[in-house]
Order: sequence, then structure tokens, then C-alpha cells
Amino acid sequence: MVDYDMLGKTELSIHGIVLQNADLGRIADVVAEVLGLGRSDVLVTDVRGEYLVLDILKKGLDAGSIVGREKDLLAAVSALPGVSLRPDARTESRGLLSWVAADPAIAGEALAESAGMAGDLSARLGRAVAVFATGTEINNGQVKDTNSPAIRDKLASEGYAVSFGGTLRDDEHFIAAQIRERAEEGFSFVVTTGGVGAEVKDKTIEALLLLDPEAATPTIVKYELGVGRHVHKNAVRIGVAEVLDTMVIALPGPTDEVLLGLDALVKGLAEPERTKGQLADRIATVLRARLQEKVHAHHH
Repeated sequence: MVDYDMLGKTELSIHGIVLQNADLGRIADVVAEVLGLGRSDVLVTDVRGEYLVLDILKKGLDAGSIVGREKDLLAAVSALPGVSLRPDARTESRGLLSWVAADPAIAGEALAESAGMAGDLSARLGRAVAVFATGTEINNGQVKDTNSPAIRDKLASEGYAVSFGGTLRDDEHFIAAQIRERAEEGFSFVVTTGGVGAEVKDKTIEALLLLDPEAATPTIVKYELGVGRHVHKNAVRIGVAEVLDTMVIALPGPTDEVLLGLDALVKGLAEPERTKGQLADRIATVLRARLQEKVHAHHH
């Protein structure tokens, strides 16, 4: 079943209907039944002479349940007490609802074709990724964004379609708003880099928790609170959150760590069952190992 957006065209009218002490609620009942809708999704909004208007309140409809149903709808309505129809009675509507009056054979072909297109679009959106870099130093041109191109190359090689969202300033509310906007646009994944550290300016994890209070945010490394720049936070964390139907992954800033985290993410997404906690732990494990390698190399 494919649900199609009504795009604001929600009125279905019946022309040539004659009412005499009719129950408008029962009319809405039978229209909902014929079109496969819930009773609360149909409302009679206007009656003028031999003209009745119904409003379909459901945003998305299964087109297969309404195609060519005009004859059945008119027969069901005319069977009600106090309702009769003129010989030339008909339904009239725009947009998706116009399929009620369509020839079933012709509309069925169009429906099959559009369902295939919708399936293709759904498959493409299922691998659509929006990428953000964070940090004032990138925004003002002090530091080059090497992460976004690296993410694009890595994910494109895995069959994902990557779009750049730009650079996010260090403000949790701004970051959260930009991520939510991409979620509302239908991206399946949003990947951010940077802003997950223990400095006061790092706000990405805070943004994720604004959007998803149950986001998985495992610690990569801890510092002593109150020492140096670590006055308010004592840990570097990564994050995996869910916003609407979008998975959001917050990675560190260094490009080598970004690529390691992405590799772990892609492997995790290939698993049939995965939670945000499992993905976050998988990413955190490889990043902790990398940091230990760096510390070991520094001491030697």
C-alpha cells in the first residue's frame, strides 16, 4: 500500500443529491466506509440545494481504496433514509480525490505506475544523507572543512546520496533547528562532525539531546573537570539520535576519526537489527581504540 499526500485538496462534493430530513452523520459514515477511511476522517461541511460537500481530514490516502468508487459511493448514499439522487448525480473533486470518479481500468494503470515511482523515490530517500560541519573556525574561514568531502566520498562509494548542509555555528538551538529541518525534508541520515568535545563551545551533543532526550551519547575520553579548558564538561562523546524518521550521527572533528566512525556506522547499518545504542557503541569502540593508539604513539 502506498499512501499519497492530499496536498491540501481535501473536498469531495456530490452534485444532484436531494435531501429530506436526512442524517448528515450517516452520510459521512457510508462515505468513510466506501472509501476505506476512519469515521473521524470524513466530515460534511456544506449543504446547498442539491449540492453536498464533504471534507476528508486524513492527510494521506491509499489511492487503491478510492479509485473508481464513485458508483459504489453514490449507491450507498442513496440507500440512506431521506436521501435520493438525480439521474445525473456525480461526485466532483480535485487532486487525488478525483480518482474516485475515474475509470477503474485506466486509473489502475496510472496507480500501478505511480506506485512504482513512489517505491523508487522511497528507496532513494532511504539512502539520502545530509552532512554538516560545525565550528566557528570553519564558518569564518580559519580552518578548511576536510570532513565533508571525505564523508561524501566514503558514503557515495557505499551507495548513499550525500548533500552538504553547510557549517553550523556553535549554538545548540541553531544546530538542533538545522538538523530537524533536514529530518522534516525526509533525509534518512544526518551526519555532523565536530562540536562533541569537552570545551564550553562544543554544543553538538547538547543539540542532539534537545532533539532526542534518549539519544545514545557514549564517552570516548574523559578529562579532569576544572582543569584547563574543561571547566564545564569533562568528556568527549559521540552521539546517535532519532529525529522523526531520521537517524542523526554526531562524530568528532579529526578526519581520521570521522572516517573510522563512518566505517563502523556503515557496517552497523548493514545489520538487520540495530538500535541507536548499538550503533553508538560500535562507533565509540573504534574511536576509543584510535585514541589509545594516539596516546601510546605520543608517549613513545
